[in-house]
Amino acid sequence: MGRYIDAVCRLCRRQGEKLFLKGPKCYTEKCAATKRAFPPGQHGQSRGKGGRSKLSNYGVQLREKQKVKRIYGVREKQFRRYFITAAKTKGVTGKVLLQLLERRLDNVIFRMDLAVSRVQARQIVRHNFVYVNSRRVNIPSFLVDKDDVVQVKGKDKAMNKIKDNFELSKDRTVPSWLEFDKSQFSAKVTRHPGKEDIQQTIQEQLIVELYSK
Repeated sequence: MGRYIDAVCRLCRRQGEKLFLKGPKCYTEKCAATKRAFPPGQHGQSRGKGGRSKLSNYGVQLREKQKVKRIYGVREKQFRRYFITAAKTKGVTGKVLLQLLERRLDNVIFRMDLAVSRVQARQIVRHNFVYVNSRRVNIPSFLVDKDDVVQVKGKDKAMNKIKDNFELSKDRTVPSWLEFDKSQFSAKVTRHPGKEDIQQTIQEQLIVELYSK
């Protein structure tokens, strides 16, 4: 599956809830998921109560999996690999799966409030502005570990943009598993993230049930 290039607001409308894929706009009255709270397409308002058909158990599980994929911006093959790794890792599979997704480098940049969305965080990583333990890393899927230090560095023009992102994201809170240093635009990973650190409601057990069929 290629990278999704259509309007991301359609994904929120399809899901039936905000996925916060467009940064600050998602918190305003301009948010498409608020203005048009029904699925996209010409028949969106006519399918069942509130424009949504009743889903089967499989449909509910699939929708939850699609939701998490879209939140973190990963492809189907990537997501399945994360699940296989989680299933082989000691611990509760669903919680380990979410932990792996949270440990992605692009997500860490987003959680540091240095990007308004994970898409923008991925660009920051790709453009060689991110260092892990003083070594440049440009792979968005790189998994950080405990005691790693992540820092964003670049030329003045790039850092001014990142400072603007930080101001736009000031209403968000840096999670407790990251020890953030605003003056250096760096963060130390103090522990592995847990489900309680995720600000959105995710029913990871539905995903486990889907892949366990």
